[in-house]
Amino acid sequence: MASLQISSLLSNTFCSTSPSRIKSSIHIPEKLPIPFSIAPNSKPSRKLFEELNGFSHTIQILQDNSCSSSNNNNNITSKATIQLYAILEAVDDRVEMHHNIGEQRDNWNTLLLNSINMLTLTATAMAGVAATIATGDAPLLALKLSSMLLFSASTGMLMVMNKIQPSQLAEEQRNARRLFKQIKSHIETTLAIGNPTEEDVKDAMEKVLALDKAYPLPLLGAMIEKFPKKFEPAVWWPSKRNNSKYHETNQQQKHGKNNGWNEGLEMEIRDVLKVVKEKDMKDYERLGNLVLKINKSLAIAGPLLTGVAAVGSACLSQDSSWGAIVSVLGGALATAVNAFEHGGQVGMVSEMYRNCGGFFQMLENSIQETMEEDEEQRENGELFEMKLALKLGRSLSQLRDLARKSAYSRVEGITTDEFASKLF
Repeated sequence: MASLQISSLLSNTFCSTSPSRIKSSIHIPEKLPIPFSIAPNSKPSRKLFEELNGFSHTIQILQDNSCSSSNNNNNITSKATIQLYAILEAVDDRVEMHHNIGEQRDNWNTLLLNSINMLTLTATAMAGVAATIATGDAPLLALKLSSMLLFSASTGMLMVMNKIQPSQLAEEQRNARRLFKQIKSHIETTLAIGNPTEEDVKDAMEKVLALDKAYPLPLLGAMIEKFPKKFEPAVWWPSKRNNSKYHETNQQQKHGKNNGWNEGLEMEIRDVLKVVKEKDMKDYERLGNLVLKINKSLAIAGPLLTGVAAVGSACLSQDSSWGAIVSVLGGALATAVNAFEHGGQVGMVSEMYRNCGGFFQMLENSIQETMEEDEEQRENGELFEMKLALKLGRSLSQLRDLARKSAYSRVEGITTDEFASKLF
């Protein structure tokens, strides 16, 4: 018997379809009739050896060290990619959840408002009719009790409605849906560019969890306070931005490349930030406090008026008209107040100002954190400038004009009348 080593032949056979190296030791008889021929350009396959009579072979597949080392980075990248796709699925599900719940809570606002106003107007009409009855205690008692019960039910429902503010809840879900779509778009862009890292996964996770905390779905125990003591902007971003990716990228691009930052651009960004803080943020804080006070007053006035009307209905009598006047007037005023508060969606307006204030707060934090970093670790300056212009609804030339006006007003000691944002 002779021993034939054909490791090179099997390597050519299997390495074309696999990163592994095939090593085989085959023992065959010296004289073996082969009933077929192999074409010059054809490649042998496993089936070829199985068809050889009298073959006894053992094939051991060994991992090629060179292939494994070259694919090590691909395995890491693949893991980060899979994790990002998992986060992307969760984000897409949250977008749908906030959309559905937002529509439901918007329906709450319409249905509860119509129901409460119908109860209040019916009770008011009964109180007015009861005041016109001149004879018979039974009809008067029936109308009194009916009017009082309807006013009481209206008061209870209105207290619950004013506590949860359905129009504000619906606006919260709309904002959350829009922000989750931003995260989804960012993840899709990262995947499209390719080579995501563990830092990308960590950054996406932090953004999703921060947004979940800022806009919770449940009402009991997690609902955002609708009447805080002071207007506070919404916060839906992580406390500290992760700059590891920027640091890595810029360290790779330091050799012979400019990061796009210079003294003039830094002054321009600081001048724009000055306008944002002195004009936009202060204006939205003022408007937010004003709307919050109006909403508080209306939320107290509605149940108070229906409660007074219920007491007036209980005091209806043939001898005095004061009970009828109080119940009818209270019911009419309560209907008007409720229509203005919930029909005008004052809670939604309050949430809109809260979200806008949060946007400017996030913009300020982003600029300050970028300015505090070393120039080599920052995001590209030209890209940062373009993003800032788009966030404020301006072109690059308009953004630079705003910075020049801000610088001029600082030198002259005056305040510019122009707001930084042209979007809202």
